[in-house]
Amino acid sequence: MSAFAVDLAAIRAAAERIAGRAHVTPVATCASLDRLAGRSLFLKCEQLQKVGAFKFRGAASAVARLDEAVARRGVVTHSSGNHAQAVALAARQRGIPAYVVLPRDAAAVKRRAVEGYGARVIECEPTFAAREETAARVRAETGATFVHPYDHPDVIAGQGTAALELLEQAGPLDAIVVPIGGGGLVAGTAIAATELASGIRIFGAEPVGADAAARSKRAGERVVVASPRSIADGLLASIGELTWPVVRDRVEDVLTVPEEEILPAMRLVWERAKLLIEPSAAVAVAAVLSERFRALRGLTRVGVVLTGGNVDLDRIARS
Repeated sequence: MSAFAVDLAAIRAAAERIAGRAHVTPVATCASLDRLAGRSLFLKCEQLQKVGAFKFRGAASAVARLDEAVARRGVVTHSSGNHAQAVALAARQRGIPAYVVLPRDAAAVKRRAVEGYGARVIECEPTFAAREETAARVRAETGATFVHPYDHPDVIAGQGTAALELLEQAGPLDAIVVPIGGGGLVAGTAIAATELASGIRIFGAEPVGADAAARSKRAGERVVVASPRSIADGLLASIGELTWPVVRDRVEDVLTVPEEEILPAMRLVWERAKLLIEPSAAVAVAAVLSERFRALRGLTRVGVVLTGGNVDLDRIARS
């Protein structure tokens, strides 16, 4: 499948593949958040997805599509945590081995979950280059199929299924705001939403310290951030080669969020909406509450994808 084959039909096919494997997550509303945002927000609760994150959609889509002979050799991936858990569970569901490369500073709660799903964990240094090099070595040693965290057509299609559900559940939306790491979710969302709803506006949200997509939009070309830093550990990746053209062409803007606004946004959702989200999800909430977004006109009904809820409470307490 080429990058351009990720279209609405591919996303609908992914929805069929993961039906019965992934949850249909609810959409929540919160009057307190609506008042602060100055508009109606529809919160897509992917923190209630299997493994506690939207990532299971893409992993389940990719693993389910493997030929049986190929699948028996297993799957390998690298991830800071949520995609790792997703691939581990998708592999367990299919009864095949999973090899997961985790940076040594990955959140403990995410590592425990990966191991709990039966995957073999291989540690590496906390850089993207180290993750890729280690995963390539494991792939060569095992013959396992690499399932990229975001730059994979079946993963992108799987992530787009969240937008299919959101639009069906919430009704017409003026915009959707999505956190961006490597861009699999925002790409799938943008493809699904813009093909289903003419005129809908798609926005990305990133931490200031991990702003590869925002830099890419400003430059008009893909920019890689070598050492991204943020408490939003699920967003510590640069925009992908497959996801960048979608972000370039279908995402109106990427809003950057200062680090000091992420935890207050997370706490706000915990306290007001009673939803347990992780910092990566809070980045989208902080973006929606920012003066820059509030100043935009014509956005009465806005979807916000709450990407995950795997919180390392020990780390948060130290922050």
